[in-house]
Amino acid sequence: MTSSAGSDNDGSAARPQTLVCSRCGTVAEGPQPIWSFSVENGVRHYLCDTCSRENLRAIEGRLDSAWW
Repeated sequence: MTSSAGSDNDGSAARPQTLVCSRCGTVAEGPQPIWSFSVENGVRHYLCDTCSRENLRAIEGRLDSAWW
């Protein structure tokens, strides 16, 4: 998933947030791709497409059984 920085309700356009992969450090260039993210202790951690694919089983293993 992607996210944009808010505009603080001042009517200005939202500015794109620069995404950096929490695992490998890849920086998203150009239009923001669809990346995975998790929220841990209130902080978003993004994973690039490659790291998401390589760690899919670990990601699924952390999901609550209600997701299945």
